[in-house]
Amino acid sequence: MIYYNLKDHQEKIDFKNATIKGQGNEKGLFFPERIPHFEEEFIHNLHRYTHEEIAYRCMKDFVGDEIPSEILQEIVAETVNFDIPLVKINNQIAVLELFHGPTLAFKDIGARFMSRCLSYFLKDQNKKVTVLVATSGDTGGAVAHGFYKLPGINVVILYPKNRVSPVQEKQLTALGENISALEVDGSFDDCQNMVKLAFADAEINAKLLLTSANSINVARWLPQQIYYLIAYQQWIQQQNENPVISVPSGNFGNICAGLLAHFRGMPADHFIAACNDNHVIPDYLETQKFQPHTAVPTLSNAMDVGNPSNFVRIMELFGNQFDALKNTVSAYSVNDQETMNTITRVYQKYNYLLDPHTAVAFASLEKYLKENPGKKGFILGTAHPVKFPDAVEKAIHTSIEIPGSLNGLMKKEKKTVEINSDFEELKRFLLHKI
Repeated sequence: MIYYNLKDHQEKIDFKNATIKGQGNEKGLFFPERIPHFEEEFIHNLHRYTHEEIAYRCMKDFVGDEIPSEILQEIVAETVNFDIPLVKINNQIAVLELFHGPTLAFKDIGARFMSRCLSYFLKDQNKKVTVLVATSGDTGGAVAHGFYKLPGINVVILYPKNRVSPVQEKQLTALGENISALEVDGSFDDCQNMVKLAFADAEINAKLLLTSANSINVARWLPQQIYYLIAYQQWIQQQNENPVISVPSGNFGNICAGLLAHFRGMPADHFIAACNDNHVIPDYLETQKFQPHTAVPTLSNAMDVGNPSNFVRIMELFGNQFDALKNTVSAYSVNDQETMNTITRVYQKYNYLLDPHTAVAFASLEKYLKENPGKKGFILGTAHPVKFPDAVEKAIHTSIEIPGSLNGLMKKEKKTVEINSDFEELKRFLLHKI
């Protein structure tokens, strides 16, 4: 598979180099030159396949022969080796629980796949790779865990100070070893802009071999298709109609992966981009004007993105045709009060506990179903509620028990370097500390 740069179509590279490089010239994202379609037999008989087989069939065309088949099978087996259940909340809405992995968040899947691919590609390299990533919450922990102690790889994570939850912060700061956490006095957008500037800086790139583990990296973005297929596999065993799929949306890599799976042949009735008070895309679908803004801090902090990087990939999927996009995707904005009310109401009425991000998806799907009676769908449960104790405990008026898997982590010391939202500070760290 060849990937081209969305800002410079003349730049074309293979999966290996797209994984290592992260982004292209002019800070452009890579996009597959063709969209491989699933065989009808595969989709029709999805219930007969294991999760590992689904993952392999999903990814093999994008990887091609750059990773031997037996190695790719091992990689995808490790990527999906935990439960991914579709759980009924009520007669209209189910939730795909993506928080049963090691860091209790959906990003475990993309981070595990990418880390193993990168490790394979670098096994014969003499030069260390530096994985540089910005996080608004869960990406940092998933990347830290996925790359922890991998030989030949250093990880540098930028996160906005005071804008991630205590569990999220410990997951990305407490490991040490080859993981460095930079606590930035700024927003996620500041962190992301600094990362993009680092990739474009000639002096940094002369010294370091940089790659990104954000969803801008194809090896992080593409494997997220897998759990949409796993969800659909379970859905068709419970329902007759195609699902409406509501996705908590921040940087838009998650919903972009779902749309890609749909373009490849996975049936879906409609997609919903569920947003918080950062409503650039809901505004765009209303006005056809794309106007990025400074990110607003909310309870669903991993979605606090004012300029979603992956939206350009979504537009590429739709041939940059606004009407085609709007026929397939709706977007809603849910504020913090609605989020809290949704957590409380769903817990009291259905005895199901949502984290703030998943609550935004639930409220958005409810709005769509009210406007479109008779339809059904599922939401993506992107994080365990324990990662957001302040908001969730306030909503349900009771404490949440911390899973045993986190007890050791929460006792570890936080290890960070505090910096301002100034690229020169990041540059000095990369040139002199790595």
